[in-house]
Amino acid sequence: MTHSFQWTAGYPSQRLPVFGRNVVATSHPLAAQAGLRMMQKGGNAVDAAIAGAAVMTIVEPVSNGLGSDAFCILWDGSRLHGLNASGRAPQAWTPEYFKRKYGDNALTPPKRGWDSVTVPGAVAGWTALSERFGRLPFADLLEPAIDIAERGYAVSVVVQQKWSAAAKELSGGPGFADAFLPHGRAPNVGELFRFQAAARTLRLLAETKGEAYYRGEIAEAAVRHAQEQGAVMTTQDFARYEPEWVTPLAKPYRNHTLHEIPPSGQGIAAQIALGILQNFDLGSMPVDGPESQHLQIEAMKLAFADVYRYVAEPASMTVSADAMLDDAYLAKRARLIDLQRAQDFGAGNPVKGGTIYLTAADERGMMVSFIQSNYMGFGSGVVVPGYGLSMQNRGHGFSLDPASPNVVAPGKRPFHTIVPAFLTKDGAPVMSFGVMGANMQPQGHVQTLVRMLDHHQNPQAACDAPRWRVNEGLSINVESAMNHRTLQGLIDRGHRVEVINDSYQDFGAGQFIWRLGDPSIEGYVAASDPRRDGQAAVF
Repeated sequence: MTHSFQWTAGYPSQRLPVFGRNVVATSHPLAAQAGLRMMQKGGNAVDAAIAGAAVMTIVEPVSNGLGSDAFCILWDGSRLHGLNASGRAPQAWTPEYFKRKYGDNALTPPKRGWDSVTVPGAVAGWTALSERFGRLPFADLLEPAIDIAERGYAVSVVVQQKWSAAAKELSGGPGFADAFLPHGRAPNVGELFRFQAAARTLRLLAETKGEAYYRGEIAEAAVRHAQEQGAVMTTQDFARYEPEWVTPLAKPYRNHTLHEIPPSGQGIAAQIALGILQNFDLGSMPVDGPESQHLQIEAMKLAFADVYRYVAEPASMTVSADAMLDDAYLAKRARLIDLQRAQDFGAGNPVKGGTIYLTAADERGMMVSFIQSNYMGFGSGVVVPGYGLSMQNRGHGFSLDPASPNVVAPGKRPFHTIVPAFLTKDGAPVMSFGVMGANMQPQGHVQTLVRMLDHHQNPQAACDAPRWRVNEGLSINVESAMNHRTLQGLIDRGHRVEVINDSYQDFGAGQFIWRLGDPSIEGYVAASDPRRDGQAAVF
């Protein structure tokens, strides 16, 4: 029986950084603890990250599921690796397919339903990471998620809020109500939620090392459901899917280097913005003052102008990532910023050429930056009956404009918002981190790094601090905790400011692990964002 507590916070609170030699930071305590269990069994940070990611599909289903995409950057003890486990379009997807089905005026694939679903990559990402870097058997990594799915868990505060908010729109989605609306509604805070169908799928993944997902029973069930709904996904689309190992992009900032997954993701936006900010002395400005915040906002707008114009699958881009990150080009872009006036920037001409984030680090020195997502809340709203596959809606990120580099095509990956990040200095690891939340992600990378590298705030303070979010044109959102002088300073510069009280909705949430020295001796300091239900767990 759930006690009749008031679940709103009531008072402002402050989290403190935590310290340990083995760390898992996630947006849900059960996932963080699952990761620690793997390390206590002799596993490493990769094992911990996979176990945590599997649990997150059960305990935060609004943001991710067994039909998610994923990305990872990891330090293996000697160098960085990147993994792109984002989905590809079915072979039948073309602009003509969508125009015939949704009309000539359609600009993108639909937001919901099977025609928004690309082949999900997260499970393939888990198995690829496990095979290459894991220490424990893959089946062991799924044990906590299976147990939680079968026995159930008490729904947490922030997750329940967003679950309830999404329920009305998605209640008619194929399979959605049966999976996520027990008793005909979203669960209440503290109410037990069991997900037996997902437990069945997790057991199949454990038994087959993920093979059933792409070339077996699970793929067949997903395709059967898709075709019953009039979609064109095939078993061949699933069978040909493979994640891709990639080299992370690197961009220096303040004697450190920020690493991001290369396009078609938006991580490069954070690197562009920091490359622009490198031309200003932010450290001499008050950390929370309007001068510094205005510069960061303008740099972010310049970055997004180029990213939205040029970023797509690398083979479709007309401008290279290297050209977009060129120092001379970014210095030229920096000169467009007016210190006293907000502007609506267009793209430049660099002619030279609903998400969860978690991070884990172990005492052997391995550090993992991992992110997976269903995109919008509950993704496509499609849940494969009997298997608990809540499918992403990444296909909505394609364009139907033949002139766009992001135009839909068979087997192509769409523009992607989810971006893990990693920080190094002189070739050595410093921090594994990320900030989940649509286009807030690179904005969160920029704001927290400026606080840590320019103003020397600790990771938890940088995580707790009030944030802004760039929208379109001169429009920005700011958290209600931003001080009045800064807020007025931004308004005076011409920013069209809306103050938002719901931090979950607009300002993302981060997890941070900063290496203090030899991980077997000094260990790490970790932070978890108060905008979610999570924690940084250590031993």
